[in-house]
Formats: sequence, structure tokens, C-alpha cells
Amino acid sequence: MTQLTIVAFDGTRFDLNVDEGSTVMENAVRNSVPGIEAECGGACACATCHVYVDEAWTEKVGSPQAMEEDMLDFAFDVRPTSRLSCQIKMTSALDGLVVHVPERQA
Repeated sequence: MTQLTIVAFDGTRFDLNVDEGSTVMENAVRNSVPGIEAECGGACACATCHVYVDEAWTEKVGSPQAMEEDMLDFAFDVRPTSRLSCQIKMTSALDGLVVHVPERQA
């Protein structure tokens, strides 16, 4: 199992044991993390699973691909560490990953 921490906008921490190959979004939905709407179900066709990757993890997580960048144009309060959680697949290299949920989704 791999560790993932999702911090809701109100500061509530969700410390999760997740399967490698699953996405941050899938785990957020499974664990009822508030603020992750995931309206498209992970198809990278909306921006309702927007998160901020913790600064300590941005390099390991990497940059968004072109399609994800296009969808981030529709997200609320986009920052340099913004990603769509449906596009972050958990791997052993991301064990301990921390992401933050924005105030609201677009």
C-alpha cells in the first residue's frame, strides 16, 4: 500500500492507504473527501477534481500534459502547483504524496 494525504479546504486531513495505479481522484471519491466533485469520472473532461500538489511533491508528480493544461483553464484559482487529481496515478515513487483541495471547484 501507498500513503496519500488529501487536505480538505477546511484543513481536515484524509490519510489514506491506496493501491498503486489508482488515481488521487478515485481515492478522494472512495473516501468522500469534500470538494472533489469529479463530474466527468476521471476522463480529463472537466476541472472538478482540481487540487494543489504540496510544494515538496511538485517535482516528483511532474507537470500536466497538454490536455490537462487545457482543462485547468476552467479551474478555480489555478496556481503553479495545480493539477487535476484524475491525472495523478499513485506509484511507489509518490508514497507519502500530499495534495490540497481548493476552496471550490469551477
